[in-house]
Amino acid sequence: MTGGYSDFHNHLVPGVDDGSRSVADALHSVERMVTAGVLRIITTPHFLASSLGSPLLGDLMAHHDERWRSIRDAAREAFPQLDFRRGFEVRLDTPDPDLSDPRARLGGTRFVLVEWPGFSAPANGPEILGRLVASGWVPVVAHPERYRGLGRGLLAARAWKEAGARLQGNYGSLAGQYGRGPTARIMRMLSEGMLDYLSSDFHGRPEYTFYMGRGVEVLKQWDCDEQLQLLAQENPARLFRGESPHAVPPLRIPEPFKHQMGGWVDG
Repeated sequence: MTGGYSDFHNHLVPGVDDGSRSVADALHSVERMVTAGVLRIITTPHFLASSLGSPLLGDLMAHHDERWRSIRDAAREAFPQLDFRRGFEVRLDTPDPDLSDPRARLGGTRFVLVEWPGFSAPANGPEILGRLVASGWVPVVAHPERYRGLGRGLLAARAWKEAGARLQGNYGSLAGQYGRGPTARIMRMLSEGMLDYLSSDFHGRPEYTFYMGRGVEVLKQWDCDEQLQLLAQENPARLFRGESPHAVPPLRIPEPFKHQMGGWVDG
């Protein structure tokens, strides 16, 4: 068993996306995460897949490198025990991105965090993910519960897994951060053992809620210790080591909650 939490989806690099605005913001956010029990962090600014093939990539990466070093150095000084790495949340606005640069992947591993443009599941999603897998990468689809167009029975998310992708749910979805639909969808995914990881997707500002604790409490109150340990601790720690996740047993959702949610939300 691996102790402590690991988080590989968050926006702590200052001044590059809609996450932390400054090193002070980012360091405050790291402190909140460490206080909550997080021992390992990979921070993942938004990054367009099309930019990986752009003639301006060198300048763009230089800017990211400079901003990354600012928070890396501050975090190392304040929290020397923390395993703090970098990656990107790659928005697949082009179907065949060049992921050969280790900075594009999660902590330099084969794993790459990806998201779909417009929060909509594309019809050719399985083909896109399958090509990434064939190229030697392991795509991790960020917050699958938040996408529109998943279809009845969450058909699209099932197809992503069949193509070789992994699925990472957000703690905030468990706690109702995004509304009823994503909460219902993540619960169905958990009830069928579809998710591989949980992460925060924390956008690194003092005024924002850090939902990890609330999400953890949802699972604890339902006596889902095994699933919680795998989703929040063991499997994310394995990702940091470049290892595949263990299968997560289906979670038994209490009947009162199913009734409260009005059934599962498809589409």
